[in-house]
Formats: sequence, structure tokens, C-alpha cells
Amino acid sequence: MKHIFILTTIFLLNSVSSPLFAQQDSFIEDYLERLENSRKYLVLVAEKMPEDKYAFKASPESSSFAENLMHIAWAMDWHSQTLLGERKARDWNTDTELKVENKSKKEMIATIEKTFNETIKLITEFDTTKFNDRLDYLGLDRTKRQIFLLLTDHITHHRGQMLVYLRLNGIKPPRYVLYQ
Repeated sequence: MKHIFILTTIFLLNSVSSPLFAQQDSFIEDYLERLENSRKYLVLVAEKMPEDKYAFKASPESSSFAENLMHIAWAMDWHSQTLLGERKARDWNTDTELKVENKSKKEMIATIEKTFNETIKLITEFDTTKFNDRLDYLGLDRTKRQIFLLLTDHITHHRGQMLVYLRLNGIKPPRYVLYQ
């Protein structure tokens, strides 16, 4: 009788925990697919704009096309490496790796590619038991799962601005890549 109780308990615990871990694993798989598609589309957008138009701004107070591109890199690094990976944040005043300064179009695209690679590596290795860990997100209490979502929203937001900049320069944007 005791063995039946133990086996039943193990079976019930296994049936409850397995779907939870499977959902977390599939979230990461789905997320990585989306991030890869986001990378491909962002690079297509960046390649489409001629280098002599990288300084284009929709208005004087707006960020330029290049600044939007490098801002995506900066924010992707901060969301992934600092908030999810718990690495000390880069110092915006002294760190120039993810800034526009003195970078060619080719260098900026290489920087975006490198930042995506580092982000994808971190997410591939992310401990999904930390999804519900809470942290301060610019004064708001957020979970690490929410940081995953904020990261992709941010990329989409600034890429959308870049798409408008292409149109304002008479350039047809690349065809939309689904699921990103």
C-alpha cells in the first residue's frame, strides 16, 4: 500500500511539473525563432537605407536612422546582458561600442549582428526557473519573463521608426518577415 501511495505521488508530481517545464522550454524555442526573424528583418532594413541617408531624421528632435539602429543594439544589450544576465550595465557616457560615432553603415550592421548573437547566446542558456525573478525596470517592478517581452517590443518600436524613414526617403522597405 505504501508503494502505491509513493508511486501515485511521483506520478502526480511528474504530470504537473512536466508541462510547466515543457512550456518554459517551448517559450525559449519560440522566442529564439522570433528573435532570429527579427534580426533578419532588421538587417534587411539597415541594408536598404543608403549610407548617405543614415543621418536622416524625420524631425530635428528625432533620432537619426543610424541612431535608431544603434539604440536597438544598446537596449538589446541592456535588456539581455544586464537585466537578464545580471552583468553590470555599460556606461553610456564612456562606452562607444554601441554608439553611432565614427561607424560606417557596414560597421553598424556588424555591431547589430554581434549584439543579436550575444543576446541569442544568453537566451539559449537562460535558466527558465528565473522567469519569475523580479527586478527594477526603470522604477517599475517587472519579472524577467516581462523583460523578454519588453526586449522584442523595443526592437519592433525602433525598427518601425526606421521603416518610416525609408518611406520618407522614397525607399520601399523590404518585405515584412513574419513572426518577429
